[in-house]
Amino acid sequence: MCGITGVLAFTEAGKAVFGKLEAASAMLTHRGPDADGIFKHGRIGLANRRLSVIAPEASANQPLTTADGRYTIVYNGEIFNYKMLRHKLQDKGYTFETDSDTEIILQLYAKYGQDCLKKLRGFFAFAIYDTLEDSLFIARDRFGEKPLLYFKDADTFLFGSEMGAMFALGVPREVDFVSLYQYLQLTYVPAPASMVKSVKKLLPGHSLFIKGNKVQEHVWYRLPFDAEKAEHGPLNYKQQQVKLCQLLEQAVAERLTADVPVGAFLSGGIDSSVVVALAAKQVPNLKTYSLGFEGEPYFDETSYARLVARKYKTDHTELRVTNDQLYANLSEMLDNMSEPFADASALAVYTLAKRARQDVKVVLSGDGADELFAGYNKHHAEYKLLSGGFDTAIVTGLHFLWNMLPKSRNSFTANKVRQLQRFAAGAQLSPKNRYWLWATWQTESAAIDLLGQKHKRQADNRLYAARKSRLLDCINENLYSINSVLCADWHLVLGNDMLPKTDLMGMANGLEIRSPFLDHRLVKFAFSLPVQSKIDAGIRKKILQDTFKTILPPELYKRPKQGFEIPLLSLLKTQAKDLTEMYLSEDFVESQGIFDVGQVNALRKALYTSAAGTVQTQVWTLLVFQHWWQKWIKPEPNE
Repeated sequence: MCGITGVLAFTEAGKAVFGKLEAASAMLTHRGPDADGIFKHGRIGLANRRLSVIAPEASANQPLTTADGRYTIVYNGEIFNYKMLRHKLQDKGYTFETDSDTEIILQLYAKYGQDCLKKLRGFFAFAIYDTLEDSLFIARDRFGEKPLLYFKDADTFLFGSEMGAMFALGVPREVDFVSLYQYLQLTYVPAPASMVKSVKKLLPGHSLFIKGNKVQEHVWYRLPFDAEKAEHGPLNYKQQQVKLCQLLEQAVAERLTADVPVGAFLSGGIDSSVVVALAAKQVPNLKTYSLGFEGEPYFDETSYARLVARKYKTDHTELRVTNDQLYANLSEMLDNMSEPFADASALAVYTLAKRARQDVKVVLSGDGADELFAGYNKHHAEYKLLSGGFDTAIVTGLHFLWNMLPKSRNSFTANKVRQLQRFAAGAQLSPKNRYWLWATWQTESAAIDLLGQKHKRQADNRLYAARKSRLLDCINENLYSINSVLCADWHLVLGNDMLPKTDLMGMANGLEIRSPFLDHRLVKFAFSLPVQSKIDAGIRKKILQDTFKTILPPELYKRPKQGFEIPLLSLLKTQAKDLTEMYLSEDFVESQGIFDVGQVNALRKALYTSAAGTVQTQVWTLLVFQHWWQKWIKPEPNE
């Protein structure tokens, strides 16, 4: 696990950027605190910051070059089948100077070229320079577990693991207002766009090949989902359970591969509990970590995590934090975001990762299970809507009532009203429009109203429509089912929210987070299953729950679904009040010139009224953006 960055110069002027490589590498120190290195040759400059997990010896540090000097790699990730690949290459006469998975990728590329990608099991973003061809090959893993940003102009091609490195290399600091418009709705910027106009994110399953000054993009992996075939699988339900168990056990075993201790996050939900149960069979006294909130029982799942920890005799750490402790981590977390990212649960992940890093460099998680097996509330809502019935008609018919009642995510009753209101609103829309409504935190009209008048046209235009349309490609209204929703979630929610969250918050603390549910063989199997194996009127993640029911405490099956959230409203109104008042003040917003002063002022005031629960996410989204803009974009006084 590492941070990588680099420069390919197209002109003599472009080579001047080599002088910024050290600063760019320093921006990634948190991703790789164990070692660093820089490689320069001709028109290429590569830099790496290393977190030593496999083969921690110095000989495996990067950049790593083949013995003949032809190929050099910088790499961020882990390849779990590297030992098997090593044996196969040795049988073909290849020799190795290290025990690292990094050298495996390098030698595979030397033998197979770009086809090497399909042999890799794991997650990665890497760049390989070929001195003989004077070419650069860059690739990203199947699902986007590891990030990769890039920029091209007439003089250079630049890349990096995070935007901070890109800024250090000198990319223009100009806000993309289409991205800002989407961010205000989603709380994140979907790939391939970024919040910076000239910087793109390499899409999951994509690669780039640069020779001369031409950049060719290739799709090397596509999600294996066929809306029609998924409903007619060859296995019966019992056979599906057996295969799921085999695949997940194998995925957990592979993700325990490391030359350092591996722990696990344990939220108390089904997903992480299954992972811990399987991992604990292979790792005695497995270190597990859960997070709870003092004085906030609605957000606290630690009692359920405790049951699993006791059953499997894990070395369990229960971190119980107050709002003061959350706030103490807030500035650190925000400073580690070189692109705005406003999923508020990131603060919880950051806080838990910070504690886990005191003991281990690697943890397992349950990320991806909700998107594979229909675990979100919106999946239950979609099932109810597609199934119809009297209760669905009643909820939809009472839309006016849900609009009137108080709504928030801070109590059971107010959250239920919020869900009923969104259900009733979505029921009146087409599948694509309903999906977008349920994926976003505020409507398009509310988001565009937040922007200043001169920026509205820059945000809501053909480019915005094209980007949104691409994000909804999985929603085929002629072959529509909940599996279509899961496909869209896999690309949009998992790829742009959940995985960036775990990567950014883990790596901000030098912690690698691995999820067995992201094994590509398991993903292929899950997307071949019919809807009825995943969800029915009474249960979500049906096959996952049924398959592993005998190995988990029964109490986990007698509770409602709860996300990994923080008491955001309480934090905004107390400890973070000064930040909110500063970043959303009339003076700050007016001098900044991006947002509509009146709209932002109304949001800030609503935070202290009975409507607070309906605006907390919008306020948080603005606060995160403002902090980022202040640190990274704000012009100097003499500019």
